[in-house]
Amino acid sequence: MPATEFVFREDAYLTETEAEVVAINELGGIVLNRTIFYATSGGQPGDKGLLRLDGGTEIAIATAVHPDGDKSAIVHVPEAEQAIPTVGAKVLAQIDAVNRRKLMRMHTALHLLSVVFPFPVTGGSVGTEKGRLDFDMPTVPDDVPALEAQLNGYVAANLDVTAEWISEQALDANPEMVKTMKVQPPRGQGRIRLIRIGRGDETVDLQPCGGTHVRSTGEIGRLRIGKIEKKGRENRRVNLFFDDEVHI
Repeated sequence: MPATEFVFREDAYLTETEAEVVAINELGGIVLNRTIFYATSGGQPGDKGLLRLDGGTEIAIATAVHPDGDKSAIVHVPEAEQAIPTVGAKVLAQIDAVNRRKLMRMHTALHLLSVVFPFPVTGGSVGTEKGRLDFDMPTVPDDVPALEAQLNGYVAANLDVTAEWISEQALDANPEMVKTMKVQPPRGQGRIRLIRIGRGDETVDLQPCGGTHVRSTGEIGRLRIGKIEKKGRENRRVNLFFDDEVHI
């Protein structure tokens, strides 16, 4: 399947881009030469939005995914009963910007959560209303309110969130950079993207990640740590909410 240029990795704030249809798969999924749609991976859901064709036809996109075993391409999955474009058609790809913005805030917040809970990460999920990380954490820390205060301190500090790249070989030589035990950073392009949170010479967090993030922690908004659930002998699930959202 033709490879896709991941425009969102260079600028997660773009909400639309011109592109060309390069393939249609057997299920009617649409592959573009370039896209701003993030594909479901790493606990973050794929973007939804529209493809606009010349002439005014609109194709509603329910989500975006990687085809099985191929992380270099992105398939745009239309909602039911949508028109399917022809290969070579020019489109304007537009994401649901409000939905993306919430995912960017929460994904960045979960990076900070992995700092205040310094345990190996066994799983996670990024949502628009809530997020979670699962930790290999034998017991719950005694003072969760203090950890919540530390988390919001990082938000209030308005730290920079920046991206940089290293080779796959460099990451292999520094395996401790990978916090997730079960999910490895996206490979296959010869280099790995790192997300750094900090300012100047002070780094709060540095880890490989292919997701979308805000430019500064101040954009996240105040956070609240929710219920901490036992999910195994030493596995604990920490739920995270935006403090201005309804949470349970």
